[in-house]
Amino acid sequence: MKSSNIGGQAVMEGIMMRHKDKYAIAVRRPDKEIELKVEDYKCTFGKAAFLKWPIIRGVVSFVDGLVVGTKCLMYSAEIAGDEEDEKEAAKNATLTEEELSAKKAKEAKQFQWLLYITVAISIVVSVAAFMLLPYALASLLRKVGASEVGVTVAEAFVKLALFMGYMLLISRMKDIQRTFMYHGAEHKCINCVEHGLPLTVENVLASSRQHKRCGTSFLFLVMIVSIFLHFIFVLVPGYWVRLFGRLLMVPIVSGVSFELIQWAGRTDSRLADILSKPGLAMQKLTTKEPTADMAEVAIAAVEAVFDWREYLKEEFGWKPEENEEKNADI
Repeated sequence: MKSSNIGGQAVMEGIMMRHKDKYAIAVRRPDKEIELKVEDYKCTFGKAAFLKWPIIRGVVSFVDGLVVGTKCLMYSAEIAGDEEDEKEAAKNATLTEEELSAKKAKEAKQFQWLLYITVAISIVVSVAAFMLLPYALASLLRKVGASEVGVTVAEAFVKLALFMGYMLLISRMKDIQRTFMYHGAEHKCINCVEHGLPLTVENVLASSRQHKRCGTSFLFLVMIVSIFLHFIFVLVPGYWVRLFGRLLMVPIVSGVSFELIQWAGRTDSRLADILSKPGLAMQKLTTKEPTADMAEVAIAAVEAVFDWREYLKEEFGWKPEENEEKNADI
């Protein structure tokens, strides 16, 4: 499999696809038309060279992914919900051009603040629920004489149980299941291209809905990497020191996990396949089989930021004229 370096995310009734310095959001409107928006990708932390160093780039990518992903989710929610209502439209119609411009500028600023606050809350809740809470719960075993090694082992089981329970819970929610269908369409679209197939609805639907570089696989790796790295604190004295140490390890855990998943996505080695299997298995919960119209949305998002025809020519020697002749014969 040839990596295309395309990344994506399912949003409300649509998909975001990113390639290099561009990302596109394709959303199915209530009138069934596809709304497409293309924007330049700008790193939240700037362009400093050290941000691309191993481990550090993983932390940057994780936080930046949350910022861009949340922004796309909020945008898709507006489009899928048919944007402004009649009262708001009537109110805007009474404003002068200067007043409307000032209002939009104010709303954009409020949106930016809401975006960063949402991301900050998401990070805090995630760290508390999946990094600190498992250790706090496992530490209760000290009351029955458990050693720090025993507590750390118990922490690992609690952490995995919480993560699996969370995934199982959201996978059963009807509203989320449709988003998971778009998640499946995103994976199928990328797999289609990376396996040398022309980007058609038929080829997309026939492709796999599992992908090594998926965010689900990344989160599962974060759990596994944290379990191993947290054994460092077995010999560290003091409960609060060990708890605070886990907090400080969060950037390292995300950075190491990022490097592992990027490596696994670039190679077809046996070790990479073994490392990827648990995450791929988890994707059976977070992806569902999409419909043809969802595949159309995924294709629209990809084509807005990526020349898949040129990619197929360079990587697979694809010849469009031969493909057309085959279709004509059929």
